[in-house]
Amino acid sequence: MSKRKNPAARQYYRAFYQNNRLCFVLTLLFTIALFPSPLVISWLIGAIIDVIAAGDLAWLGQTLIFAVIIVSADISLTIANCRARSSFIHRALAQYKSLAFKNLSEKSISAFSRENTGRYISVLTNDVNSVEENYLKRSFALVYQTLIFFGTLAMMFWYSPALTAATIVLSLFPLAASLLMGKELAVREKAVSDKNEVFVSQLKDLLSGFSVIKSFKAETEAQQMFDAANRDVEEHKRRRYWWDCLLITMSQNLGSELLQFSIFFLGALFAIRGDITAGTVLIFVNLCNFVIQPINIVPQYWANRKAAQALIEKLAQVTEENAGRAGEPIPPALDEAIILDSVTFGYEPDKPVLQDLTLRLEPGKKYAVVGGSGSGKSTLLNLLMGAYDSYGGSITIDGRELREVDTDSLYDLMSLIGQSVFLFDDTIRNNITMFRDFPDQQVDDAVRRSGLSDLLAQRGEGYRCGENGVALSGGERQRVSIARCLLRGAPVLLLDEATAALDNQTAFAVTDAILHLDGLTRVVVTHRLDAALMEQYDEIIVLRNGRVQERGSFDRLMEQKEFFYSLYTLSA
Repeated sequence: MSKRKNPAARQYYRAFYQNNRLCFVLTLLFTIALFPSPLVISWLIGAIIDVIAAGDLAWLGQTLIFAVIIVSADISLTIANCRARSSFIHRALAQYKSLAFKNLSEKSISAFSRENTGRYISVLTNDVNSVEENYLKRSFALVYQTLIFFGTLAMMFWYSPALTAATIVLSLFPLAASLLMGKELAVREKAVSDKNEVFVSQLKDLLSGFSVIKSFKAETEAQQMFDAANRDVEEHKRRRYWWDCLLITMSQNLGSELLQFSIFFLGALFAIRGDITAGTVLIFVNLCNFVIQPINIVPQYWANRKAAQALIEKLAQVTEENAGRAGEPIPPALDEAIILDSVTFGYEPDKPVLQDLTLRLEPGKKYAVVGGSGSGKSTLLNLLMGAYDSYGGSITIDGRELREVDTDSLYDLMSLIGQSVFLFDDTIRNNITMFRDFPDQQVDDAVRRSGLSDLLAQRGEGYRCGENGVALSGGERQRVSIARCLLRGAPVLLLDEATAALDNQTAFAVTDAILHLDGLTRVVVTHRLDAALMEQYDEIIVLRNGRVQERGSFDRLMEQKEFFYSLYTLSA
């Protein structure tokens, strides 16, 4: 196997063979057992010609019986090989894709959101098809073709060393053509993969923005964007296909026509001189196919295999980038406080979003985070969820620095509900439980506390939500997301404009339900400054230009008549 540049790719190569070695060994053994069959058949053809020339009918009958046995054995071995190979490839691909998804799922929420999901779709669909065809299937074909090539040369040498030498010399021409063109094929295969990734991303964006396209009557522009991406990927496919066809044509023309005619002509001369029989000439001509075929196929398959390896390396790189942070686990409980001490952070150098921010968030309390657009509200929640390590100052959870905390255990402590709630096209219960088993009592309690009881009473927990929850209203979708968090039992609940897309009445009901949940620490980013809700918070944190401008209860901030008072007055 070739040297791999990325050590992370080794796990993907190992995934092909994990709990799959028996099928691999059987397939390899059957492949090896199959290669002598065409050589024996070639020998039988030559033997029959010589028997006919000698007029030995008894030997002809024995040869026929032997041929039937060989063909029957070949069919049986081929069927067994297909069975073992299909089992190996099925399990290999299933484990390969499973490992890829596992590694993707280990990324942090923020890391994944910064990446191009079209890239993942491409490497798990189009690239996987190439890996199946060009790496797994053709690896066995390479073994078979290599064995039959050297087996053929050995058989030829046994019959006529001189004619074998001529065969080897003439074979160098198509071999050189295949090797020289094979490297370019791998380059073009990689280019197709990259362009397909762009096409999938473009298609995903156009479908996701369908309503926006229709609303702004931008169908023509959308069609132009699709056509440009479509033309680009198909042009690169055309270039790959053209080179593939050219490689095959050059190999076949230089191989099949030149080699077969030359060997037939030389064999005829040797037969006339009495060096070999007519049957041997026919054997050589037939064996030429088993010299030509590997010369045509092996360089092409080897180039395709290298291209597939490049795609495996690409998958390893994609899944390795922005992997989840390793660190010390913390218990899923907030006992003392989350403390931000002089925190400064910016997405770009010298452009801070948060500046010298100091806060103390105590367990069980309710905090509202308000401020104008760009004040750093969402960035604050992203930092609490462990999205970035590059902040200045410190963020501690019960005295443990956030940078040193394992992201998995952090997600056990905190849950984030955003404005957009994703629901699977499945039942309400499965969307609440996220396909895991929970006692009915726990599920019922989460349903009751999130305000979903009336919905389930009307439609039942087996009601399907539709693609991304289209069968539910915005408020119902948000309540499902709240029920998820309650069922998980994360003690800290972060909400980032979770009700921004809801009407006022629904938004009030959802927020009120959240504020009446017991035993949770809630940090709510909101632009809705309803007095009946604001009065329920233990503390309102007012951000302005990345700094804490004010903080305190609703009544106190209103009495001060400073920045919050202005925000509230404008929102009224």
